[in-house]
Amino acid sequence: MNLAEKYLSIRKYSEQICEPLQTEDYVVQPVADVSPPKWHLGHTTWFFETFILKAFAPGYKVYNEDYNFVFNSYYETVGNRVIRTDRGNLSRPGVNEVYQYRKYVDEAMLQFLSDNVDPAVYELIILGFNHEQQHQELLLTDIKFILGNNPLFPAYHDDKTERGDVPSETEGLLNISEGIYEIGYNGPDFCFDNELNRHKVYLNDFSISRVLVTNREFIEFIEDGGYQNFNYWHAEGWDWVNSNHIVSPMYWHKIDGKWLNYTLQGLKDIDLNAALTHVSYYEAYAYSCWKGMRLPTEFEWEVAAQQFKWGERWEWTESAYLPYPGFSKAPGAIGEYNGKFMVNQKVLRGASVATPEGHSRITYRNFFHPHLRWQYTGIRLAK
Repeated sequence: MNLAEKYLSIRKYSEQICEPLQTEDYVVQPVADVSPPKWHLGHTTWFFETFILKAFAPGYKVYNEDYNFVFNSYYETVGNRVIRTDRGNLSRPGVNEVYQYRKYVDEAMLQFLSDNVDPAVYELIILGFNHEQQHQELLLTDIKFILGNNPLFPAYHDDKTERGDVPSETEGLLNISEGIYEIGYNGPDFCFDNELNRHKVYLNDFSISRVLVTNREFIEFIEDGGYQNFNYWHAEGWDWVNSNHIVSPMYWHKIDGKWLNYTLQGLKDIDLNAALTHVSYYEAYAYSCWKGMRLPTEFEWEVAAQQFKWGERWEWTESAYLPYPGFSKAPGAIGEYNGKFMVNQKVLRGASVATPEGHSRITYRNFFHPHLRWQYTGIRLAK
């Protein structure tokens, strides 16, 4: 697949994600952390227009000068923007116009890619591919939040599964010996800057579960009063539970004494054997304490991951999101991509059922604030 074919493939997948939506679904923003689908489609287009076409395509004419304000996300270098909480107020541009914007930029990008691409620009294009793939995962999980908070619990698509199988034949703990291990990306292909630089860490002996925690296991925690016992929680987590009246994972509903949860296929009976998902770091920590275990560090996870199945849930770790030794930010707006978020967040490892194909690595470092759980987050225990 050449560069133009790869570009088209990624761009078409974003639009395929939105195919089941009705027009009204594109504009909704229930909470600040969830962006309207229309905004994702525009923002990923703005990224290619701003960092590739405006900078390197001679004679390129910007589709609409106002879109830099509308679709800039957090790049201070690029200028002012609509604040994140107000993205749902953007009734204009309309959905059709956003698709026209995508078509306009796609045509210009394909023309640009038909010529020889300078190596420095090539790296930016590959970053753009990975940036759109990140937004594809956000797009799907934001759509789920939008529909899952509709009182009618409409299905996204009857064929879209998110089960996350937990194979019983691989239960048990994997034992890893103490030693010095190398962490971080090392290879010729793309990685994000937060996966660099490769460095050594010392790990004590540890054990890590071969499988993720299941819904059945987490119900045991709930029924044992896990959400009512402060002993299992960080003080901040306990405040979060009580302030927000948290009694179960996101999308779980107890109706007539029976646990149901909202899935992309609509409201369903909870699949007891499926991997737990949509829990916060606070809940992951509390559950691990209840089990008399703990969460792995991101370094333990990376060392052990070659020996267990991963990729169906983003797995909370006990590691703070911090720079690796020798980390440096790129100059300009691209340097704002990861580095400025390295504070007050926890690292998650793996991938999820929403992660686009080809967008996962053992060294990939996702990161979220401890209270967030709208992504497909799960739990793997260690001790």
